[in-house]
Amino acid sequence: MAPLGILTSLVGRPGDRVNLSCEGVSQPSRWVWAPSFPACKGLSKGRRPILWASPSGTPTASPVQPFASRLRTLDLDIRRLELLLSTGDSGTFICKGQHQGESRTVLHVLGDLANCRAPEPTQVYPQILIPLLSVGLVLGLGALGLVWWLRSSTRESRAPEASRGGGAKDFRGPGSRVEPAVRRPGSYGPQKALPTVPSGPS
Repeated sequence: MAPLGILTSLVGRPGDRVNLSCEGVSQPSRWVWAPSFPACKGLSKGRRPILWASPSGTPTASPVQPFASRLRTLDLDIRRLELLLSTGDSGTFICKGQHQGESRTVLHVLGDLANCRAPEPTQVYPQILIPLLSVGLVLGLGALGLVWWLRSSTRESRAPEASRGGGAKDFRGPGSRVEPAVRRPGSYGPQKALPTVPSGPS
């Protein structure tokens, strides 16, 4: 573990400018930031490098660090930095040297505890469930209306067919019998002569 150097504490508000100094380290090589509230920046816990020293004299900034355009060096090396504060910057800024030495600056931005919090997971579910339930209700009512319309249309289309194809109906009550037609003698074919019956002695 690297030996600890001077520990400094700073307090500021969003919009203030603070100086970060790398004291007690002979040859500063890089700066590392450990955020106090990483969820406020959409980050995971742990340290992340933000600035490296360069042989050319121009420091190299990390492309993923959250201090873009707000962090600048005050000398040729990276011993002193100036940071324009923003919400969520609270954390520990660590200056590391080439010979394992380091110094730490603890920064607290006022308002971070009250204004910089990760969203509660339970607050997300009502925002999602309410629209889904509303959509399901609308779809259910629409399906019921469609079924009712189809059934009504079917009944209306069957009514004219029943009126046209009914024809003559037999209104005889139950138990009525149809008598067979009686064929009278002589209705069909040649008439036969009836025999004459004598009426008595003439």
